[in-house]
Formats: sequence, C-alpha cells, structure tokens
Amino acid sequence: MKIIFLILGLVFLLFSYFQFNDPDPEIWVPIYLIAALACYMAFRNLWPSWVFLVMAAAYLVGAILQWPPEFEGVFWGGMKMRSLNIELARESLGLGTCVLAMAFLGWRAGVNPPTAT
Repeated sequence: MKIIFLILGLVFLLFSYFQFNDPDPEIWVPIYLIAALACYMAFRNLWPSWVFLVMAAAYLVGAILQWPPEFEGVFWGGMKMRSLNIELARESLGLGTCVLAMAFLGWRAGVNPPTAT
C-alpha cells in the first residue's frame, strides 16, 4: 500500500510543477503540494483518517465551486486553452483528483490507524 501512497505523492508533486506555467501558480502550487504532503503523511501513517476526509471534503467544495458555467471540455487543439470554461474545467477536475486521493487515504488510515509512539 505504501507504494500507492508514494506514487500518488509523486503525481501531486508533478501536478504542482505543471502549475508554474499557470496564470495563477500562487494558488495551485500550494493546493497540489498540500495533497503531496498528505500522501507523505499517509505513507508514514502519521495522520488519523478524519484529517484526510476533511481534506477530501474541502477539495470537493473547491471542485464544485470551480466547475465552469458551461462545460466545453478540457482539450482544444492539443493542450491550448480556447476559453475560461476549459481552464475552469481543468482546475475542477484536478481538484476532483485530489478528492479521490484524499478519500482513499482517509479510508486506508481508517483501516490502519496511526499508533501512539
């Protein structure tokens, strides 16, 4: 299971790196770095399940609020953006990825709770 935590953490670090090209990296880099930190904490079994579940709920609220008023897809002519709706959809789906990962981490932490040392 730890290998999955490691892979998820690396994916979120990569997501964070890709955000440096974004018009607003000061928002999106920390969002993905926090998800990567959560993966590390799950890898080390340091946080209880409720922390991950609260994070999943926060990411879910963000994904819902970020959803575009009109869905136009996430691709247009390769990776170029045609409209703000495409950018909003991409950001919302990125947050949705965080929701799924945090819910998974919360579930695993509930199965294998941290022990006091």
